[in-house]
Amino acid sequence: MSISIRAKRTTFFAFAFLLLAGVLLSAGVAQYLVQPARKMGPDQIFIVHKGATLRGVIRDLEKKGIIANKTPLLLWSRLSGHGTKIKAGEYRLNGGMAPLGVLNILSKGSIITHPVTIPEGFTIKQIAEELDKKGLTDKKKFSALAEDPDVARSYGISGSSLEGYLYPDTYRFGRDQSAISIIDVMVKRFFEVTSLLQKKIGESGMTFHQIVTLASLIEKETGQRGERPVIASVFLNRLKKGMRLESDPTVIYGIRDFNGNLTRKDLSQSTPYNTYVIRGLPLGPIANPGEEAIKAVLYPADTKYLYFVSKNNGSHHFSKTLQEHNRAVRIYQKKGRRNRTKTS
Repeated sequence: MSISIRAKRTTFFAFAFLLLAGVLLSAGVAQYLVQPARKMGPDQIFIVHKGATLRGVIRDLEKKGIIANKTPLLLWSRLSGHGTKIKAGEYRLNGGMAPLGVLNILSKGSIITHPVTIPEGFTIKQIAEELDKKGLTDKKKFSALAEDPDVARSYGISGSSLEGYLYPDTYRFGRDQSAISIIDVMVKRFFEVTSLLQKKIGESGMTFHQIVTLASLIEKETGQRGERPVIASVFLNRLKKGMRLESDPTVIYGIRDFNGNLTRKDLSQSTPYNTYVIRGLPLGPIANPGEEAIKAVLYPADTKYLYFVSKNNGSHHFSKTLQEHNRAVRIYQKKGRRNRTKTS
């Protein structure tokens, strides 16, 4: 047999061997991708940190017993391009999942989400603290972004911050979710809710920012749904007459690190929010109002009330005259408390 024929045979068998090996390897990898590490396994919390590498993620999957062998999955991830799609976040995985299924979950970003309820009337500071407490985002980063005028302008908001425009609702967010992504969800929810009110807003004679500002005052003054339109009427009546609104929550909002004790000195302190000093509305919203408070501004009760005072039970007494209001103050305010004209 000639040397050339032997060489050809050798080349043929080598090629055939490599082809067979490739087929077997592919079959083995394919079987591995759909074969769970174990038949059953407990759920595990698996966290992919921002900036994590594909090799590091797959190594950790193997260490936790979620996959049996890191090498085939690493190879497949790189060949298929899945490695560039893995998203950071918190996942619920277990060894009973096929490696390909695990990879798909990480690529889709099917993270665990946690519910958080933002009550009506919360300020940016309170929202940031609630999100931080839940481990959803850093409160300093959230506050910095929410109070950034450039961020507000990016949403077409004329105010100096997003105060008033972070809609109070129940949301689901992932742990360590970026602050800007959470803000985006809340602001878009605000515009979704108010989109149905645009016609009435246009007919109100007020700017959108003025409506949100007044709604925030109403939200802070009462938690009772039925009182909101009445309180709205008081504020609107006073605005029409050129009277100061004299709302305690506006004073409190303008005090840095308020200690919980509102004093006469506080009432006379000049800030852009102190409605005992300034006439008209404060500089901007003092909290984030819900839909009912916004509707109260647009659909106020038809009254001639100019004053209201707390009954100390969550409700208020409304008055048309100063004389009637002073009488209500004496009745409802405890002895020794300030006896003064006020609208809250």
